[in-house]
Amino acid sequence: MAEAPEPEMLRDPESYARLLEHVRDAVLQGVPGPRPPRSVVSDSWNRSLAARVDPDEGEAPFVYSSADLSSLREAHPLAPVLPVLRQMLVSIADDAEHVMIVTDADGLILWREGAAGQLLRGDRVGLSEGTRWSEAAIGTNAMGTALATGEPVQIYSAEHLVRRYHTWTCAAAPVRDPETGVLLGSIDVSGPLRTVHPAMLSLVTATAQLAEGQLRAQLAVRDERLRRVNMPHLEALRGRPGALLSAGGRVLAAQACLLPSTVDVRRGGGTVALPDGRIATVEPLPEGYLLRLSSGGGGQRSRLRLEYLADGAHSTTVDGREVPLTLRHAEILTLLALHPNGLSAERLALQLYGETGNPVTVRAEIHRLRSQLGASVVQTRPYRLAAEIDADFLRARAFLRTGSPADVLRVFRGPLLPESEAPAIREERETLTAQVRQVALNSGDAGVLWSFWETACGVDDFAVLDGLLSTLPPADPRRAAVSAHRDRLA
Repeated sequence: MAEAPEPEMLRDPESYARLLEHVRDAVLQGVPGPRPPRSVVSDSWNRSLAARVDPDEGEAPFVYSSADLSSLREAHPLAPVLPVLRQMLVSIADDAEHVMIVTDADGLILWREGAAGQLLRGDRVGLSEGTRWSEAAIGTNAMGTALATGEPVQIYSAEHLVRRYHTWTCAAAPVRDPETGVLLGSIDVSGPLRTVHPAMLSLVTATAQLAEGQLRAQLAVRDERLRRVNMPHLEALRGRPGALLSAGGRVLAAQACLLPSTVDVRRGGGTVALPDGRIATVEPLPEGYLLRLSSGGGGQRSRLRLEYLADGAHSTTVDGREVPLTLRHAEILTLLALHPNGLSAERLALQLYGETGNPVTVRAEIHRLRSQLGASVVQTRPYRLAAEIDADFLRARAFLRTGSPADVLRVFRGPLLPESEAPAIREERETLTAQVRQVALNSGDAGVLWSFWETACGVDDFAVLDGLLSTLPPADPRRAAVSAHRDRLA
């Protein structure tokens, strides 16, 4: 997460620049300063100094000529989105007397655009195409630091480690490959400190996200074309388990099997082991790969993991692959997990919607859920789960019967699907919470009570607070926090 601009920088940039100069000099001399540098800057200075960047005489190295840059630009993945970057940033950079810069993942400036006067000013300090601006090459700067941290960043004046850049301020954001997640480069806007604007970092960040969106859209077009071209190879398996993969191993289409979103393929294909232990054969196609599951590989039961006891978002994982589900689909999985023998459409509708429930609506939801998880996970007639289930709410139930209070509270991290209003889910949530609460209160164990108090169920419970105050030793620092919270509630 990028750190917000300092208020004093916005009120008086020149005075703030002088303050930063004193901060930098104090750090470099190892003496107390007027204030510490921002953590993102301090970390970057440490990396830069470890790379032996000279704070007083450092200069961005010139590594490629214009002739050499031409082929690099044409082959770079950000070349197709350059028109979008120009549309978003160049006119704004001109108005603000800034320059727009695009680098590769190593900090090499590939493109630079802006007003002629600012380009000349950039030339004087090596802020030009063909120079490298990684932290290791030139120290702390927005481009290099964004690439080093993978986060958007704004660097003001003397936050640059090298002195010659103290009259500049810059904001940069990294851009990632939507298929692999690897860094492709950074987008930067740099200019004089006097024209700094608090919205510049947000603008650069939004532009980087737009560029990634464009790359994602182009990837979707390529995926669809590849699916069309290679689908006959998958159909030739005649219903046997297999899949079409992209050149990077992403699953584009699958039949009769559930797979992770990406398979670790090797150039040339060969045998690969899936995360759940199944063995598959990967055959290269003109573009991408065809995956065949080895004999017996499609007959293993899938493993379904449900983490639904939490104050925050719910998590559903199938064979190690997280599957984003709607709350309604999480509710259906919960009810099916609680009824291992299955439920009819009518009973499921009653438990989800109450007396107004419609079995037709349930059938549509089940159809969508099966398309996400696979027919081998959610079966019909009756609706039931055919996978190996590991659900935190089922573990909590089991520990309530046979485990210790500490076991129960290790599993119970919050109420069951707290946003659900389904009648059967609400009843299960209230019953489970009441049972866990009673176990915690009866335990007389400060650790167990503290664990329950940290959940949304126990934080404002006077009985739990009183139990903590009676079990926590007087010297325990947690006691003060509990006492203060109880006083606020009272």
